[in-house]
Amino acid sequence: MSLQDDFCRALLTTDLPCPDGLFSSNGADPASRFAVYRNNVHSSLIQALAAAYPVTLRLVGDEFFRAMAGRYVQACPPDSPLMSEYGDTLAEFIQGFEPANSVPYLADIARLERLRVRAYHAPDCLPLDQQAVLQTLQGQTDPGALRLQLHPSLATLDSAYAVVAVWAAHQTEGAIATLNPWHAQHALVVRHGLEVKVFAIDRGCVTFINSLADGASLEESVEQALDASAEFDLHQCLALLISHHAITHVHQEQKVAP
Repeated sequence: MSLQDDFCRALLTTDLPCPDGLFSSNGADPASRFAVYRNNVHSSLIQALAAAYPVTLRLVGDEFFRAMAGRYVQACPPDSPLMSEYGDTLAEFIQGFEPANSVPYLADIARLERLRVRAYHAPDCLPLDQQAVLQTLQGQTDPGALRLQLHPSLATLDSAYAVVAVWAAHQTEGAIATLNPWHAQHALVVRHGLEVKVFAIDRGCVTFINSLADGASLEESVEQALDASAEFDLHQCLALLISHHAITHVHQEQKVAP
């Protein structure tokens, strides 16, 4: 193992000693200088997680979150130079972190917050004008064959808990007192401009959106949505996507000649 490997391993494992071969240019003790550097690295990574997961932090408190984040830093060191990508697996870590079991929806809140981070940093893509989308849909003789391309920031989340309500309650003073997290909720996350929005949607709408994202035609997506929920409302779901600039292209399915 190289000195660089030893350095990285000791940097992220607090109980390991200062690696051999280090020296200080001003004659200071290398071990003490390394300890300061290691503490700064840990603190920076924990702070990055706190900034990316503000509601997750508030649900368990600063002390608990930072202790949990410290364990995560040791178990899951960064693998990208982009700090915005760090913490991508925090929700999975929380799912297996036994001390967090007292807040069973904590992992799903972390998943929702990660989707918001991804949406914020997703590539820019000009959405279609709302009127243009409506005209295209209304002007087709076979609208079911259309394929809708969705904004790169768009994502959905299924949860057994009211994740959207929990997240929204922490954006408004006084809303937490009336919160009931113990029912399933489905979330839609999408960015318009620099604003990331979160909506609660039904199961049929989630299925419809996911099907479109997978490249299915409008007709195929509607069929899958109705299989998931007989109460699926196509017009309501399309209105949500159109009004929040989530559609970037409308393609006519090319029919292959026999």
